[in-house]
Amino acid sequence: MFKKSKVTDQTANGQEGIKIKSKVPGVMITQFQKELPEGKTTPDFTRKPIALTIQEGKHAVFKAKIVGTPTPTIPKVEPEDADTYKCFATNEYGRAICTVVLNVIEVGFNKQKELQKTNEDVEEPTLFRKMLKKCNADGTREEKPLEPEEKAWEILLSADKKDYEHICNEYNITDFRGMLKRLKQMKKEKEEEVAQFISHIRTLKPVEVRDDDCATIELDMDLKDPKSKIFLYKDGVMVPFSEEDLEQKHSLKQVGKKYVFTINNLSSKDGGLYSVDVGGVNVFSTDFKVPEVDFAVKIQEVKAQEREDALFQCVLTAPLNEIKWFGKKTPLSNDEKHEIIVSEDKLIHKLIVKDCQPLDAGIYAAVSGIKSCNTWLVVEADKDAGNDKTKAARKTTVAGSCNDEDLLRIAKEQQELYDIKMKEQLEAAKKAQAEREVAEAAARAEAEAAAKAAAEAKAAAKAAAKAAAKSKKGSSSKKAAASKKAGASAADGAGSAADAGGAGAAGGAGAAGGAAGAGGAGGAGGAGAAGGAGGAGGAGAAGGAGAAGGADAAVDLEGEEDEESFEDSDEEIEKDEGLAKKRVRAQGRGAICLPPQAWVRVHPGYISGHTSRSHTTILSSKPDRPCIPSVADKSPDPGVHFHAGLSDCKAIIGEPAEIECKLSSEDCEGIWYKDGDEVLKSTEDMTISKEGSIHKLKIHKVTGEFAGKYRFEADGRKTEGEIIVEDPPRFDAEELKAFPPTVTVKKGQKATYKLSYIGEEPVKVQWYLDGEELSDGTNIKIETTDGCSRLLLNKLQRKDSGEIKFKLKNVYGTIEALSQLVVLDKPTPPMGPLEIVEAASSAIEIKWRPPKDSGGCKIDHYTLDRQQVGRNTWKKLGSIGAEAKYRDTDVDHGRKYCYRIRVETEMGVSELMETEDVQAGTKAYPGPPAAPKVVSAFKDCINLAWAPPSNTGGTNILGYNIEKRKKGSNLWGPVNPPDAMIRAKTYGAKDVVEGIEYEFRVAAINDSGAGEFSSPSDFVFARDPKKPPGKIIDLKVTDSTYTTLSLSWTKPKEIEGVEDEAKGYFVEIRPSENPEWDRCNANAIIMNTFTVKGMKSMAMYWVRVIATNDGGEGEPQELDNYILAMPPPVRPRFTDAKIKSFMVVRAGNSARININFEASPWPDVTWLKDGVPVSKRATVSNSDGTSQLLIPSSERSDTGIYTIVVKNVVGQETFSIEIRVTDEPKPPGPVEIDENVPGTVTISWTPSPDEKRDDRLHYIVSKRDSNKTWHTVADRIFNNKFTACNIMPGREYQFRVFAKNDMGSSKPSESPKWSISSKKERFTVNVPDSKACNLERPPKFIVPLKMHTAPQGYECYMTCAVRGDPTPHVTWLRDNISLNTNTNYYISNTCGVCSLLILRVGAKDTGEYKVTAENGLGRAECSTKLTVRD
Repeated sequence: MFKKSKVTDQTANGQEGIKIKSKVPGVMITQFQKELPEGKTTPDFTRKPIALTIQEGKHAVFKAKIVGTPTPTIPKVEPEDADTYKCFATNEYGRAICTVVLNVIEVGFNKQKELQKTNEDVEEPTLFRKMLKKCNADGTREEKPLEPEEKAWEILLSADKKDYEHICNEYNITDFRGMLKRLKQMKKEKEEEVAQFISHIRTLKPVEVRDDDCATIELDMDLKDPKSKIFLYKDGVMVPFSEEDLEQKHSLKQVGKKYVFTINNLSSKDGGLYSVDVGGVNVFSTDFKVPEVDFAVKIQEVKAQEREDALFQCVLTAPLNEIKWFGKKTPLSNDEKHEIIVSEDKLIHKLIVKDCQPLDAGIYAAVSGIKSCNTWLVVEADKDAGNDKTKAARKTTVAGSCNDEDLLRIAKEQQELYDIKMKEQLEAAKKAQAEREVAEAAARAEAEAAAKAAAEAKAAAKAAAKAAAKSKKGSSSKKAAASKKAGASAADGAGSAADAGGAGAAGGAGAAGGAAGAGGAGGAGGAGAAGGAGGAGGAGAAGGAGAAGGADAAVDLEGEEDEESFEDSDEEIEKDEGLAKKRVRAQGRGAICLPPQAWVRVHPGYISGHTSRSHTTILSSKPDRPCIPSVADKSPDPGVHFHAGLSDCKAIIGEPAEIECKLSSEDCEGIWYKDGDEVLKSTEDMTISKEGSIHKLKIHKVTGEFAGKYRFEADGRKTEGEIIVEDPPRFDAEELKAFPPTVTVKKGQKATYKLSYIGEEPVKVQWYLDGEELSDGTNIKIETTDGCSRLLLNKLQRKDSGEIKFKLKNVYGTIEALSQLVVLDKPTPPMGPLEIVEAASSAIEIKWRPPKDSGGCKIDHYTLDRQQVGRNTWKKLGSIGAEAKYRDTDVDHGRKYCYRIRVETEMGVSELMETEDVQAGTKAYPGPPAAPKVVSAFKDCINLAWAPPSNTGGTNILGYNIEKRKKGSNLWGPVNPPDAMIRAKTYGAKDVVEGIEYEFRVAAINDSGAGEFSSPSDFVFARDPKKPPGKIIDLKVTDSTYTTLSLSWTKPKEIEGVEDEAKGYFVEIRPSENPEWDRCNANAIIMNTFTVKGMKSMAMYWVRVIATNDGGEGEPQELDNYILAMPPPVRPRFTDAKIKSFMVVRAGNSARININFEASPWPDVTWLKDGVPVSKRATVSNSDGTSQLLIPSSERSDTGIYTIVVKNVVGQETFSIEIRVTDEPKPPGPVEIDENVPGTVTISWTPSPDEKRDDRLHYIVSKRDSNKTWHTVADRIFNNKFTACNIMPGREYQFRVFAKNDMGSSKPSESPKWSISSKKERFTVNVPDSKACNLERPPKFIVPLKMHTAPQGYECYMTCAVRGDPTPHVTWLRDNISLNTNTNYYISNTCGVCSLLILRVGAKDTGEYKVTAENGLGRAECSTKLTVRD
């Protein structure tokens, strides 16, 4: 039962109050007894009741899951019932208590209560609680679409302050300050509601559209109860979502405390208000608007060079201020790396990726609304950069740019289509407005007719009153009193009708007054009639009021228009007493009663006594408020609207700026406002112009005073945009033009750079040399003053050459100026190694490499000195020009010379390079040429070609010699005569024999003679060219896996003169989606089998094999059908030889089942428990040919039959394993003994508490008598009784009973000792007569001799067994010769076991061995053979 917490229930007399802790927080349990009987527990809650907040007069239902008690309910409650309640769950062993809060909201206007409150400000009703959706018992909302007002407040509760203005404009909310005040109260109440389920909320991200055709809603919150239910609604209707399959339409992914809702496969129907509820409380709402826009031109793939800019551009079907750009899944914005450009018509959008690097390559995407497109950016490395450490220069070209005229043409076509669409929508709106006006006119006509009828009734009432007055003058005073009373009654009736808000009620009251005949009453009656007519016709109360009383109604709005930002704090709003007041004065009695602080939006219009053009929207109400005249509800004429509104503009100081908007009509004029003040006309600095339907405001030279918000109004419509004045750093144009692109100085001198700049401070000034920032130092000095910076570099060295960059940066941007610094110095020495072009007896020609660094100057010439080896003097050869080579003709044959070489430029002479010794006229033989190649072969000629040697020996190559050798021979023979060298590098060897295989080698000849021979060529037959082979035969697949394919074939047939023998084979494959063949082996294989590797699993391939020989490749042979990369189909089967079909697991331990199987293709593996899929508690892991089922911590409920189903296209296989989760049983209860039959006792016991939970539990009974030894008398007893037999009188017995299951035995339960007294009788023994037994028998071998094979030198042991009575005489014989007396053999006979031992076996011991046994009753023999091996 439920009780108020004010009531305290005491523990009953005789009960103990032991407080114990519940698993559920907030639940208190009182235990009445110290020790509970076996299997008994105190009450507890598995789910507590939650706090309720309900309206007055509703039913309150608290729900809780408890043990043994029903869920209590509270019938109709009143405000005074709001309190804290307790829920008691009681049984005979204890009581559980938990508390719950009930809050009751007062609803409606109570006149009696209001009269009791004097001089008190009435607290506003809780607006948010009124708007709460009714929730079902499980926390879900009622399935009902949201009203516009509810939708507006739900959006505002989760929106940022910067979005308040456009939300209010969208939902026609004009009382901004009133809205902020109420919104603050609603947020406070919402926080209290949310705090019941969520401890902290950190991140709430609205709907974001991603580049993979999906949108996400992201929340980061800490749930107090992780099991709290989360619901997703769209426009008030619940949306089902999946937490497992993230590919469904709606899904939820939780990572820690982060919750991400995903909407996949976006379409226009996905727009709406999305709300996230936790436990029936709204946590977050976001409005997802889907604009009707698509891509007319999508972004295309761009290939850019390194350090080049890349351009992506697209065209939309409708104007948008901005679209989202993504680079490699990351949102992009305007920064130093990326620039986003939007055309004036908002249709062409561009993204520029500046200074592309290889890391910038990847997929880039553009997202517009719910539409997206993506493509690749490919960045190619700069091949001209070389290996030097200097950074490649920035390129000025832009990759991806196309013809802008085409884009403009497409954008113009889309703009025209958009204008036509907007025009059609405007026409439809005008048509709907006209239909509404016709309906309103008809309603007004009905109202006027009703007013006219009321006026006639009034006139008739007056005439009747006058006639009555004349006829009854004598009783005038009495009737006057009666008239007065009737008039007062009529006025009261009209007032009551007005208070109730019903025009019809007012009319009824007026009619009653008119019947009374008083003038005042008649007025009231007229009003009432008009009100009734207005109510009937729907024309509005104001029309009725004007017709009845002839009074004029007007609306007066006092106060200022609220132009303040929503960013203001709530405290400022509360302190501000200048709230906008709206008052309505009425000069007639026809009125409706508006609630206090009602939000009234009055559209401009003409109001008179009979017609009204005003439109009033009431957004919230409160009961006590004076009455104001009613006004007609009429929607405004849409009139002129904006095709393109103002957009924010960023302008730089000193440069022009322009903002413009486009109206739907060219005849409409408008007014410009800046920060709320009207801009009257054009000035010298600003021009206001109109070009057709386009209105422009242009600023010729922007200054800081032009920054602000600009608004354009026309025909009641307005649009706003902001001019943001920026002052980025800029260089003086003249100074920048004079800034030197290259500065050249000599080593040790100084260089100076200076530039002036302008821009908003602070400006960060940085100087760089080759990308490294410079700072003040010994030789570096940077001077920066207001608007100027100077860099001075002293004592420059050659290494200081590079790019000088002057960089300025402030909050608005960055600018750079570049210059090249060149420091001149002496060149470095020439570089080796020295190349000897010629070393003849009459001349030496040498070459070398130019210096690594020429010092920044052009090389004028080289200077050479020469020394003859052996002398100490150097001879000056002088200048030789700028070419790095020299031919010295003044040499003596056989002498060696050394040279010193220097480089000379305008900066001086370099250090010298000294060469190695060069000898003139030595025997320098050329090196070997390259191995000759066979160009073609015929039966009488083989054509060869070769490359000259890299080492010519210092002289020119004069010719070549060729030699040949037959295959298998060691002798080389000349091809050309020794005196007829070959001048060319090709030759046709004709001295060949048809059918013989040859190889060739070549030697080069110079002035010194012939050099070494080259490596031999490949062997070639002297025969005419061969014909290509034919197609292979019998191509087939021998084996396949998921990544390999094995093929075999038969070589093609040889047809003389048509198809020659195949010498090798090529295997080619082609994926089904690719038209090109890929060759699997680079070199031809000679085997008739091949294994293709590296195939994609389950991919489809075409395969072919091509035979080849010296004559070329033959025609390919393909397989008839495509091949799937998979093993041959195999029906699933289990590979384990022995699989346990039964498993016992102790409760709390893990249960693991491993099943090995084979199947092809890869099968689907499913685990079932008792015929249904296993629960999430079980973890299934599948790998190649293995499946594992793991239960980490088993419970008794996990007991069951687990079945694995392995299924593929070929078939399926199943296997079942029974898992029994149990524990050691508890012992049975007390054991009792009863004797029903003499000599037997019946043992009975109380069942073990685990008997009901374990169907395999049984009992074991053990007995102990006077000898004190326990032994089992019964096992596997499945009932609770056992009858023991052979109970002897005079002995003492005791029994034990064990409970046993698959896990083991319990502790025993022992019976009391039990005995039967016995009577002693005389014991007599009768001994029977004994008979003699004859045991005599003849000999018989019961164990015969065995065959023996013994190595020579080893011992041999023979044995047999014989029986007989009397004991027989045993004789051993070899080849029928007795061995009993031979000392070389050891013979024994023990109890019938006869043995013979030979200590060292020799060749003489080979033969037949026999044993004879004989006694008086007979004779027996047994024989064997002994074989002796070496």
